[in-house]
Amino acid sequence: MDSNSIIQELQFKAIRSSGPGGQHANKVSSKVELTFDIPNSKGLSAEEKNRLFFKLKSKLSKENVLTLQCDESRSQHKNKDIVIKRFFELVKKALLLPKKRKRTKPSRGAIEKRLQAKKRAALKKVNRSKPRLD
Repeated sequence: MDSNSIIQELQFKAIRSSGPGGQHANKVSSKVELTFDIPNSKGLSAEEKNRLFFKLKSKLSKENVLTLQCDESRSQHKNKDIVIKRFFELVKKALLLPKKRKRTKPSRGAIEKRLQAKKRAALKKVNRSKPRLD
């Protein structure tokens, strides 16, 4: 993933923010919407694109476009910085490969502990039964 080429592929749109704010909120477009077209990205390999489709499918539109919004700040520039940071964290997390699990043998202590627990459970059940009158 080449972050410089990806930044150039991001598209931004400034929108009027919802909620309270009075005259300022009614005049200023401080909410920022970021869109990233994954299929047409030149900064991602085919494997990375597939991984993003799989991991982010709930956040993608029908055209596989990722859209993020931010209206935390009253400043459009701060919102733009926040949404870019959020985008890169999301993509970075989605592209991380999970470590392969290495199978290991259980330790001797763990085996003994398990067997002791089984013996205790068996003894408990034996003690629940009616005594024999032989």
